Amino acid sequence: CIQPSVPPVPNYKLSMSIPEWLQAIQTYMKMLQYNHTGTQFFEIRKTRPLSGLMETAKEMTRESLPIKCLEAVILGIYLTNGQPSVERFPISFKTHFSGNYFHHVVLGIYCNGRYGSLGMSRRSDLMDKPLTYRTLSDLIFEFEDSYKKYLHSVKKVKIGLYVPHEPHSFQPIEWKQLVLNVSKMMRAEVRKELEKFARDMRMKILKPSSGHSLMKERSRGKSLSPHRRQASPQRRTCRRDKS
Repeated sequence: CIQPSVPPVPNYKLSMSIPEWLQAIQTYMKMLQYNHTGTQFFEIRKTRPLSGLMETAKEMTRESLPIKCLEAVILGIYLTNGQPSVERFPISFKTHFSGNYFHHVVLGIYCNGRYGSLGMSRRSDLMDKPLTYRTLSDLIFEFEDSYKKYLHSVKKVKIGLYVPHEPHSFQPIEWKQLVLNVSKMMRAEVRKELEKFARDMRMKILKPSSGHSLMKERSRGKSLSPHRRQASPQRRTCRRDKS
Protein backbone atom coordinates (compact mmCIF):
# COMPACT_ATOMS: atom_id res chain seq x y z
CA CYS A 1 0.00 0.00 0.00
CA ILE A 2 1.63 3.26 -1.13
CA GLN A 3 1.17 6.17 1.24
CA PRO A 4 0.09 9.38 -0.50
CA SER A 5 2.92 11.89 -0.46
CA VAL A 6 2.53 14.80 1.93
CA PRO A 7 3.65 18.09 0.36
CA PRO A 8 6.30 19.87 2.47
CA VAL A 9 5.16 23.13 4.07
CA PRO A 10 7.07 25.95 2.36
CA ASN A 11 9.78 27.74 4.36
CA TYR A 12 10.77 31.32 3.67
CA LYS A 13 14.41 31.76 2.72
CA LEU A 14 16.20 35.11 2.86
CA SER A 15 17.24 34.68 -0.76
CA MET A 16 13.57 34.71 -1.85
CA SER A 17 11.76 37.76 -3.16
CA ILE A 18 8.24 38.31 -1.84
CA PRO A 19 6.64 37.30 -5.19
CA GLU A 20 8.72 34.07 -5.11
CA TRP A 21 7.60 33.39 -1.54
CA LEU A 22 3.92 33.95 -2.45
CA GLN A 23 4.37 31.64 -5.43
CA ALA A 24 5.81 28.94 -3.13
CA ILE A 25 2.75 29.27 -0.84
CA GLN A 26 0.35 29.07 -3.78
CA THR A 27 2.19 26.05 -5.21
CA TYR A 28 1.85 24.33 -1.82
CA MET A 29 -1.90 25.01 -1.75
CA LYS A 30 -2.27 23.63 -5.28
CA MET A 31 -0.43 20.48 -4.15
CA LEU A 32 -3.05 20.03 -1.43
CA GLN A 33 -5.60 20.23 -4.30
CA TYR A 34 -9.07 21.68 -4.47
CA ASN A 35 -11.68 19.79 -2.46
CA HIS A 36 -14.26 18.43 -4.95
CA THR A 37 -15.68 15.83 -2.53
CA GLY A 38 -18.64 17.84 -1.24
CA THR A 39 -17.41 17.23 2.33
CA GLN A 40 -15.81 20.10 4.21
CA PHE A 41 -12.77 18.64 6.00
CA PHE A 42 -12.10 21.66 8.25
CA GLU A 43 -14.72 23.75 10.01
CA ILE A 44 -13.99 27.45 9.61
CA ARG A 45 -16.16 29.75 11.71
CA LYS A 46 -15.54 33.28 10.51
CA THR A 47 -16.34 34.78 13.92
CA ARG A 48 -13.58 32.82 15.71
CA PRO A 49 -10.54 34.69 17.04
CA LEU A 50 -7.50 34.70 14.77
CA SER A 51 -5.59 32.46 17.23
CA GLY A 52 -8.19 29.68 16.86
CA LEU A 53 -8.19 29.94 13.06
CA MET A 54 -4.38 29.69 13.05
CA GLU A 55 -4.67 26.42 15.00
CA THR A 56 -6.99 25.13 12.26
CA ALA A 57 -4.41 26.21 9.65
CA LYS A 58 -1.73 24.19 11.50
CA GLU A 59 -4.07 21.22 11.39
CA MET A 60 -4.41 21.68 7.60
CA THR A 61 -0.63 21.44 7.18
CA ARG A 62 -0.57 18.27 9.30
CA GLU A 63 -3.53 16.56 7.59
CA SER A 64 -2.66 17.59 3.99
CA LEU A 65 -6.28 17.19 2.88
CA PRO A 66 -7.85 19.00 -0.10
CA ILE A 67 -9.17 22.49 0.69
CA LYS A 68 -11.73 25.00 -0.58
CA CYS A 69 -11.58 28.78 -0.89
CA LEU A 70 -12.26 29.66 2.76
CA GLU A 71 -9.64 27.23 4.08
CA ALA A 72 -7.15 28.61 1.55
CA VAL A 73 -7.63 32.14 2.94
CA ILE A 74 -6.93 30.94 6.50
CA LEU A 75 -3.94 28.87 5.35
CA GLY A 76 -2.60 31.83 3.33
CA ILE A 77 -2.77 34.05 6.42
CA TYR A 78 -0.98 31.41 8.50
CA LEU A 79 1.84 30.93 5.98
CA THR A 80 2.45 34.68 5.47
CA ASN A 81 2.39 35.55 9.18
CA GLY A 82 6.13 36.11 9.49
CA GLN A 83 6.26 38.76 6.76
CA PRO A 84 5.28 42.18 8.14
CA SER A 85 5.81 43.83 4.73
CA VAL A 86 3.02 41.63 3.31
CA GLU A 87 -0.46 42.93 4.18
CA ARG A 88 -3.29 40.40 3.91
CA PHE A 89 -7.05 41.08 3.68
CA PRO A 90 -10.10 39.02 2.62
CA ILE A 91 -11.94 39.74 -0.65
CA SER A 92 -15.38 38.12 -1.04
CA PHE A 93 -17.49 37.86 -4.17
CA LYS A 94 -21.20 37.16 -4.61
CA THR A 95 -22.00 36.20 -8.20
CA HIS A 96 -25.07 35.18 -10.17
CA PHE A 97 -25.20 32.46 -12.79
CA SER A 98 -28.13 30.59 -14.31
CA GLY A 99 -30.61 31.57 -11.59
CA ASN A 100 -28.29 30.76 -8.68
CA TYR A 101 -26.04 32.82 -6.40
CA PHE A 102 -22.49 31.75 -5.61
CA HIS A 103 -20.00 32.87 -2.97
CA HIS A 104 -16.22 32.89 -3.19
CA VAL A 105 -13.39 34.37 -1.14
CA VAL A 106 -9.68 34.97 -1.80
CA LEU A 107 -6.86 36.48 0.24
CA GLY A 108 -5.91 39.91 -1.07
CA ILE A 109 -2.21 40.78 -0.78
CA TYR A 110 -0.61 44.23 -0.68
CA CYS A 111 3.18 44.63 -0.72
CA ASN A 112 5.61 47.25 -2.04
CA GLY A 113 2.86 49.28 -3.70
CA ARG A 114 1.36 46.33 -5.60
CA TYR A 115 -1.71 44.14 -5.15
CA GLY A 116 -2.23 40.42 -5.81
CA SER A 117 -3.99 37.45 -4.23
CA LEU A 118 -3.71 33.89 -2.94
CA GLY A 119 -6.53 31.35 -2.95
CA MET A 120 -8.17 28.20 -4.25
CA SER A 121 -10.96 27.71 -6.77
CA ARG A 122 -12.23 25.22 -9.32
CA ARG A 123 -11.18 27.85 -11.88
CA SER A 124 -7.48 28.68 -12.25
CA ASP A 125 -8.16 32.38 -12.89
CA LEU A 126 -10.37 32.87 -9.82
CA MET A 127 -7.71 32.24 -7.16
CA ASP A 128 -4.14 33.55 -7.16
CA LYS A 129 -3.20 36.72 -9.01
CA PRO A 130 0.41 37.93 -9.34
CA LEU A 131 1.64 40.84 -7.22
CA THR A 132 1.55 43.23 -10.19
CA TYR A 133 -1.65 45.29 -9.86
CA ARG A 134 -1.06 48.98 -9.19
CA THR A 135 -4.44 49.56 -7.52
CA LEU A 136 -6.98 47.54 -5.56
CA SER A 137 -9.61 48.32 -8.21
CA ASP A 138 -7.35 46.92 -10.96
CA LEU A 139 -7.22 43.65 -9.00
CA ILE A 140 -10.99 43.55 -8.40
CA PHE A 141 -11.77 44.32 -12.06
CA GLU A 142 -9.39 41.53 -13.09
CA PHE A 143 -11.50 39.10 -11.02
CA GLU A 144 -14.70 40.56 -12.49
CA ASP A 145 -13.36 40.04 -16.03
CA SER A 146 -12.36 36.46 -15.14
CA TYR A 147 -15.89 35.78 -13.86
CA LYS A 148 -17.35 37.03 -17.16
CA LYS A 149 -15.57 34.20 -18.99
CA TYR A 150 -17.79 31.78 -17.05
CA LEU A 151 -20.92 33.92 -17.59
CA HIS A 152 -21.03 34.85 -13.90
CA SER A 153 -22.11 38.42 -13.12
CA VAL A 154 -20.56 39.87 -9.97
CA LYS A 155 -23.28 41.26 -7.69
CA LYS A 156 -21.36 42.20 -4.55
CA VAL A 157 -17.76 42.62 -3.52
CA LYS A 158 -16.79 42.71 0.17
CA ILE A 159 -13.36 43.83 1.32
CA GLY A 160 -12.08 43.17 4.83
CA LEU A 161 -9.34 44.85 6.85
CA TYR A 162 -5.65 43.96 7.02
CA VAL A 163 -5.25 40.84 9.17
CA PRO A 164 -2.84 41.34 12.11
CA HIS A 165 0.48 39.46 11.94
CA GLU A 166 0.05 38.39 15.56
CA PRO A 167 -0.98 34.70 15.36
CA HIS A 168 -2.10 34.65 19.02
CA SER A 169 -4.50 37.57 18.56
CA PHE A 170 -7.98 37.14 20.05
CA GLN A 171 -9.31 39.58 17.49
CA PRO A 172 -11.54 38.04 14.80
CA ILE A 173 -10.85 38.73 11.12
CA GLU A 174 -12.82 41.70 9.79
CA TRP A 175 -14.35 40.13 6.66
CA LYS A 176 -16.52 42.92 5.27
CA GLN A 177 -15.51 46.44 6.19
CA LEU A 178 -16.52 47.65 2.71
CA VAL A 179 -19.56 46.18 0.90
CA LEU A 180 -20.16 47.28 -2.70
CA ASN A 181 -23.26 46.44 -4.74
CA VAL A 182 -21.16 46.47 -7.89
CA SER A 183 -23.97 45.33 -10.19
CA LYS A 184 -25.77 48.62 -9.47
CA MET A 185 -22.70 50.86 -9.82
CA MET A 186 -20.69 52.28 -12.72
CA ARG A 187 -17.06 51.11 -12.87
CA ALA A 188 -15.82 54.65 -12.23
CA GLU A 189 -17.89 54.75 -9.03
CA VAL A 190 -16.62 51.32 -7.93
CA ARG A 191 -13.03 52.44 -8.61
CA LYS A 192 -13.51 55.61 -6.56
CA GLU A 193 -14.92 53.68 -3.56
CA LEU A 194 -12.19 51.03 -3.72
CA GLU A 195 -9.37 53.55 -4.02
CA LYS A 196 -10.62 55.61 -1.08
CA PHE A 197 -10.88 52.43 1.00
CA ALA A 198 -7.42 51.21 -0.11
CA ARG A 199 -5.90 54.56 0.79
CA ASP A 200 -7.47 54.48 4.26
CA MET A 201 -6.23 50.90 4.72
CA ARG A 202 -2.67 51.83 3.77
CA MET A 203 -2.77 54.75 6.21
CA LYS A 204 -4.17 52.36 8.86
CA ILE A 205 -7.08 54.75 9.48
CA LEU A 206 -9.65 51.95 9.54
CA LYS A 207 -9.93 50.02 12.77
CA PRO A 208 -11.65 46.67 13.35
CA SER A 209 -15.06 47.32 14.78
CA SER A 210 -15.75 43.67 15.74
CA GLY A 211 -19.37 43.31 16.92
CA HIS A 212 -20.21 46.82 15.79
CA SER A 213 -19.79 46.00 12.11
CA LEU A 214 -22.11 43.00 12.41
CA MET A 215 -24.77 45.21 13.97
CA LYS A 216 -24.21 47.79 11.24
CA GLU A 217 -24.60 45.14 8.54
CA ARG A 218 -27.84 43.90 10.06
CA SER A 219 -29.25 47.38 10.40
CA ARG A 220 -28.61 47.88 6.68
CA GLY A 221 -30.75 44.83 5.97
CA LYS A 222 -28.02 42.43 4.89
CA SER A 223 -29.28 38.87 4.59
CA LEU A 224 -26.05 37.02 5.42
CA SER A 225 -26.03 37.12 9.19
CA PRO A 226 -23.23 35.21 10.95
CA HIS A 227 -25.79 32.88 12.55
CA ARG A 228 -27.06 31.73 9.18
CA ARG A 229 -23.51 31.26 7.98
CA GLN A 230 -22.76 28.92 10.89
CA ALA A 231 -25.98 26.98 10.38
CA SER A 232 -24.90 25.81 6.93
CA PRO A 233 -21.18 24.94 6.94
CA GLN A 234 -21.42 23.20 3.56
CA ARG A 235 -22.54 26.38 1.75
CA ARG A 236 -19.16 28.00 1.18
CA THR A 237 -18.15 28.30 -2.47
CA CYS A 238 -21.36 27.39 -4.27
CA ARG A 239 -24.28 28.10 -2.03
CA ARG A 240 -27.66 28.43 -3.62
CA ASP A 241 -29.14 31.63 -2.31
CA LYS A 242 -32.80 31.55 -1.37
CA SER A 243 -33.35 35.29 -1.49
